[in-house]
Amino acid sequence: MPDNLPVILHHFDESPFSEKIRLIFGLKNMAWTSVRISRIMPRPDLMPMTGGYRRTPVMQIGADIYCDTQRIARELERRFPAPTLFPDRSEGLAWASAMWTDKSFFQNTVNLVFGSLADKVPQSFIEDREKLRGARFDVAAMTAAIPQMRDQYRAHVGWIEAELAGGHQWLCGSAAGLIDINAYMNVWYVRSNLPVADQLLAEFPRLRAWEERVRAIGHGMRTEMSAAEALQVGRAATPQTRETDDPHDPNGRKVGDLVDVRPDDYGKIAVRGRIVALSAQSIAIRRHDDLAGEIVVHFPRAGFLVTPAA
Repeated sequence: MPDNLPVILHHFDESPFSEKIRLIFGLKNMAWTSVRISRIMPRPDLMPMTGGYRRTPVMQIGADIYCDTQRIARELERRFPAPTLFPDRSEGLAWASAMWTDKSFFQNTVNLVFGSLADKVPQSFIEDREKLRGARFDVAAMTAAIPQMRDQYRAHVGWIEAELAGGHQWLCGSAAGLIDINAYMNVWYVRSNLPVADQLLAEFPRLRAWEERVRAIGHGMRTEMSAAEALQVGRAATPQTRETDDPHDPNGRKVGDLVDVRPDDYGKIAVRGRIVALSAQSIAIRRHDDLAGEIVVHFPRAGFLVTPAA
């Protein structure tokens, strides 16, 4: 990575997915640049770089833009391998754990948090999240479901408690790793928003001690930058991604193909571009924007759809 290209995270402080990446910066003792974006649209300086992808966070290194925490974590591990996110060779399980923590566990956590906050949720936020989800953000229904959400949340955190049995300090290794960070996100989100967090977690002493250990990892060395400055960084840079085909791609995709990439669950906004690099775990597409210039946008494969552009 060229020395003059900072690692930039576009995020907001209350974002649980952003907390995952901030903790990775801390675990790797990294210097990074923070660009605070709004919790809701519009984001006029970021959208030209992502091509319309609007989930949080987004990582930027020059003119290479990394979407989704799965893809961001993979790139950080590649560029900054020590200390590793995968102590004791827990890599496969760590990646798979996100399908639990970021989907069913997170959906349960969201319903519990917003159902409990109820009338404190601004209408502008509700309307924005309805556009993101493509479905009603029904706070009243979430409130009615609080008893069930407490039951389910208890089950999820009980799994963490069980894994810490026998004096284990971390979930799957002798040191903190990606599995800890993935699981911690939902504990952090409840802790940050609900005064009843102590009550919800009271029966899980090992989890509460683990929570303190994860929190102590910190966020590394953070400096601030404006979104407009980050856009200029991207425009002035040249994408560093090399063209890479995947000879085993099951659908015969190749470098140069024009495709649309979108999440498969929510925020299903298609980003269009030509394939630059392709593998079983990631895809990178090249696109041009009048404001951002030439950009390469990176996505994971798990949890995303890749279709030929119409």
